[in-house]
Amino acid sequence: MNISSKIVEDAVKSFSSLPGVGRKTALRLVLHLLNDKYDLADEMSLGLSKLKEVRFCKQCHNISDNDVCEICTSQARNRQTVCVVESIRDVIAIEETGYFSGLYHVLGGIISPLNGIGPENLNIRSLLERIERQGVEELIMAISPTIDGDTTIYYLTRMIPSHVKVSTIARGVAFGGELEYADEFTLGRSIASRVPYTVQNNQL
Repeated sequence: MNISSKIVEDAVKSFSSLPGVGRKTALRLVLHLLNDKYDLADEMSLGLSKLKEVRFCKQCHNISDNDVCEICTSQARNRQTVCVVESIRDVIAIEETGYFSGLYHVLGGIISPLNGIGPENLNIRSLLERIERQGVEELIMAISPTIDGDTTIYYLTRMIPSHVKVSTIARGVAFGGELEYADEFTLGRSIASRVPYTVQNNQL
């Protein structure tokens, strides 16, 4: 595909470097911006430049405009219940269901020996500190039902104080699936119908 403008070519390369965006889609987006009459390109440029200002919450590791995110500072949330998730995308997916009113803790991944990810690479220490400091009574393990996900849950339960209730989301999400791809109703019901954690309930 030959493009007669190097500026356009560079823009296409930038767009196509995004996950799930191929060269043809990237070209379509760039040409749309070129033909746009409402200064969308300027608006996008401003928005993208401001991404550098986004922080990660010091308590839960979610995205935030401040040192501590709006969820963690909200007085309307149940502070004794914390939902443990793999990624920020999972926080967004669960929030969209409207079924959960507690707090979150983003691990930043799951234990995966094949990918060289161990417990020391995840936000586990800060979770244990929150449990002690915050008086957490229940942890909901909303982690994708994969082998690595179940391994992560099992590891966490060995580290968590025995007085803390540990539950997992109901298996409405298909085994091997990722939470962000579950529809809102299924994900919401999985959280509402969570079950106490036992090794038998786990896929290990």
